[in-house]
Amino acid sequence: MSPPSDRRTLSLLELTALVVGSMIGSGIFALPAAFATRTGIYGALLAWAIAGTGMLMLALVFQSLSRLKPELDTGIYAYARAGFGDFAGLLSAVGYWLGCCLADVACLILIKATLGLFFPVFGDGSNALSIVCASVLLWGFHFLILRGIKEAAFLNTIATVAKLVPLAVFVVFVVQGVRADVFAWNLWGGDAPGADTLLRQVRGTLLLTVFVFVGIEGASVYSRYARRREDVGIATVAGFLGVLCLLVMVTVLSYGILLRPDLAALRNPSMAGVMEAVAGRWGAVFISIGLLVSVLGNYLSWSLLAAEVLHSAALNDAMPRALAGENRAGVPSTALWLTNGVIQLFLLVSWFAEYAFTLALMMTSAMTLVPYLLVAAYQLKLSASASRMRWIAGGATFYTAAMLLAGGSRYLLLSSLLYLPGALLFWAWQRHRGIAFRPAETLVLGLLAGMAAVAVYGLVSGRLQL
Repeated sequence: MSPPSDRRTLSLLELTALVVGSMIGSGIFALPAAFATRTGIYGALLAWAIAGTGMLMLALVFQSLSRLKPELDTGIYAYARAGFGDFAGLLSAVGYWLGCCLADVACLILIKATLGLFFPVFGDGSNALSIVCASVLLWGFHFLILRGIKEAAFLNTIATVAKLVPLAVFVVFVVQGVRADVFAWNLWGGDAPGADTLLRQVRGTLLLTVFVFVGIEGASVYSRYARRREDVGIATVAGFLGVLCLLVMVTVLSYGILLRPDLAALRNPSMAGVMEAVAGRWGAVFISIGLLVSVLGNYLSWSLLAAEVLHSAALNDAMPRALAGENRAGVPSTALWLTNGVIQLFLLVSWFAEYAFTLALMMTSAMTLVPYLLVAAYQLKLSASASRMRWIAGGATFYTAAMLLAGGSRYLLLSSLLYLPGALLFWAWQRHRGIAFRPAETLVLGLLAGMAAVAVYGLVSGRLQL
């Protein structure tokens, strides 16, 4: 279902800003320490090469689908449903929606952790005061978005431009401050050189790269608001390539400033610590202010995407019709209320997590990989007779599946706890409508239930930690 022509208001710049604004947020400011805890320069470069190639193929998949299936104007959910049925569409919508919610939680935690650098009462961003303040921020943005999609997208565009300034300043200063001896020592990061070391370092880093690329589908999700359909694919690829260059520069250049153990010891936002080592205390303050602007814009992007995918699923009867409700400004208000209610719940749960930011970051990656896998597989299904696109879609499918496995069993099990309630509700709703599950769908539901049972046992017994 497409909006009337007078509501097709998003330009190429605004669509690109949605992609860039969704991708550049909390993750990029935490990259120096996050990578240094797991790898040296060689491992980082190989991880970015793998991730960059895989995500470029996924970006090309989104671009191709926007041309091949212009009638599917609700993006990531619509592709999964068209390719593999209502249940796959439901899983895609639930996974992506919850991934967006978790990404917003990561944003809120990092905002408070940044303030904790200057006001110790906020700690690491997950104490009681931080959660109360984050809740106030959460509902403030809620009422801002209710004013209208166009107004929120305009603010997101301004925030996207503003967040690029501190990143550019960081790159300029760090390039001038790189020390050749420190950079050389960090090539292996102090570990013994060799293929085994490299593979271990890369495996520990790959799931991190997924988080910073989440948001690549921003233009696709909002394609029903695009002025020109072709702008969706252009915005996706252009936004991805620009962000990839920034991510690689921020990661690799930081290895030339501090030794890997010192980088790994930096508290979040670790980019501020790197900047302080180069430029002094003012540098940390400058980056921290830039982070606050960046993460606030990133939070706005994720809130828009989360509500839109839930609303789209409801419009297509994959979720209760009540979630398709809109207010007078055309905002999916019912979906937005539910989204922010879930974010509030996740914030409360983060109080009990030992490493709340890392958990939110990794779970965002795990939850969004399933929708990505379904989109790539749908393109592969459509490309049976097109050799070039078949290879690209096959590569994107393999990459997303490999990332799911690379994340390890912990995040897969925790993800099943989030997927299962939505799957069970959908199963009950389909039974009420007299629609039977297919054998493959029943098998997937049983697998989810089994994984969730294992996860509950692990949490109760202490073998699985939040």
